[in-house]
Amino acid sequence: MYNLKSKSPFLLTLLAVSAIVSLTFITSFSKNSKSSSKTVHIHVHKNIQLAHSHCADTRYPQLCVSTLSVIPNLAEKSVAQIISSTINVTVREVRASARNCSDIREDLPELETYEIRALEDCIQLLDNTISELKTSLIDLSPKGSPSESYNDLQTLLSAAMTNQATCLDGLARSKKNLRRYVQHRLHTITHHVSNCLAMLKKLKKTSTSSSKAQEIFPEYGTVRNGFPKWIKRRDRALLQAPINQTKIDLVVAQDGTGNFSTINEALSVAPNASRTRFVIYIKAGAYYEYIEVVKKKSMIMFLGDGIGKTLIKGNRSVVDGWTTFRSATVAVVGNGFLAKGITFENYAGPSKHQAVAVRSGSDLSAFYQCSFVAYQDTLYVHSLRQFYRDCDVYGTVDFIFGNAAVVLQNCSLYARKPNENQKNIFTAQGREDPNQNTGISILSGKIAAAADLIPVQSSFKNYLGRPWKEYSRTVFMLAHIGSLIDPAGFLEWNGTFALSTLYYGEYMNRGPGSNTSARVNWPGYRVINNSAEASQFTVGSFIEGKEWLPDTGFPFYLNLTAS
Repeated sequence: MYNLKSKSPFLLTLLAVSAIVSLTFITSFSKNSKSSSKTVHIHVHKNIQLAHSHCADTRYPQLCVSTLSVIPNLAEKSVAQIISSTINVTVREVRASARNCSDIREDLPELETYEIRALEDCIQLLDNTISELKTSLIDLSPKGSPSESYNDLQTLLSAAMTNQATCLDGLARSKKNLRRYVQHRLHTITHHVSNCLAMLKKLKKTSTSSSKAQEIFPEYGTVRNGFPKWIKRRDRALLQAPINQTKIDLVVAQDGTGNFSTINEALSVAPNASRTRFVIYIKAGAYYEYIEVVKKKSMIMFLGDGIGKTLIKGNRSVVDGWTTFRSATVAVVGNGFLAKGITFENYAGPSKHQAVAVRSGSDLSAFYQCSFVAYQDTLYVHSLRQFYRDCDVYGTVDFIFGNAAVVLQNCSLYARKPNENQKNIFTAQGREDPNQNTGISILSGKIAAAADLIPVQSSFKNYLGRPWKEYSRTVFMLAHIGSLIDPAGFLEWNGTFALSTLYYGEYMNRGPGSNTSARVNWPGYRVINNSAEASQFTVGSFIEGKEWLPDTGFPFYLNLTAS
């Protein structure tokens, strides 16, 4: 299967048109052979014309037209139905790609351990894509109120696109160049989803105010009492309450005073697909475990005794044969995940390169008073909507990275001492499409040197970020930026790549490293000079925090400041 050469978009368009012509010709001929030619011409012309109209604003119009042209009665379909039809085609492509990855894993001889793991990542990521696309179909149905679900749909489709990029990134190090067997299909999936995102704009409610319609991060949502609205009131109370006032479902303790001595044992008995919060209290101690909160484990909360007291530690790394995706000490996919009072660590060290402490692909997830400690690629904000409040993040290279819609509010970010030949980069954002609603927003808090870097700070360059993908989007607002940051502020990824398409912004930062007079002069960089533009990156606007954060119990504020 994986050796077959795929058809070009032009050929797909030709085949689609041919199918319509053939079907219409047969039907018309059976009824009235004398008028068959005229009927075919009118039908095909109208269908193609409609397809071109729907595809006008897409980034991959040939693929779009070839997909829409074969939809029966296209003229009678709503925009939501047309997007749904495209998603159904995409789901079939995703399933074929998953089978392809399984066949490669089973059939190719002498695959290295890393390559097997990378293929397993792809299979899991493709499964996540199917789940996100199917949820999108529900939102697009008449019962789902598509215009009301616009932000959710944008989030789901953005995540679905990110999964394919993650798969290909993992295969990039394959010595057998496994990417060549899968990349065409994965690119086709990505292009389908990109087209859906472009067409989705037509569903945005016409009643939306002009200022709201122009928001850059509308999907994050509004904030109430310091949290995104999507953190529910009961969860907010849970996060803010002392441990002795919290309803705890299971206790993990190394000294035998709990229900289990390991976190994985407790997680295994937690309910699946829960609609209510399930709290696992992890008592003080260092837990050397690799944790994966899988998709079916929703509404889980990890409650610890505090930063530096409850620690979850691991040391997987790319150098030791793990993919970046799989190197995480703790990986979270089940939606609605919460964590409070825990240190997550990957202690592989700077020489082991990519080594993740936490990877989150959990929608509407939040971390409060947690610490993330590693070197390169510490915190992998992979996809969907996330919130971090009063957290510490330590690292060296690209140590907050990924393609979620994420706000870090009142967090302290610390650059550590890297290897001699390395530079410290705080962020590397992975947005690949201008219609994805993703980005990293650093709001308040501080940017500083860690204790081990301070004595040698002048020996290393330190930057706020660099563009990992073409439409990378990151903002720093109202933060205290230390003297460690290079006057240029940001670093190129590779030559002029993404410098015109990225969106990097700074707004009213303070501290010795906040002076923007010598910043980069990239077309995509800007000093944000008004609160209206800056407000697009807040918890309220960017991650729809008003809708879900109140119930987490974590403190938050919706706007630029708490006042």
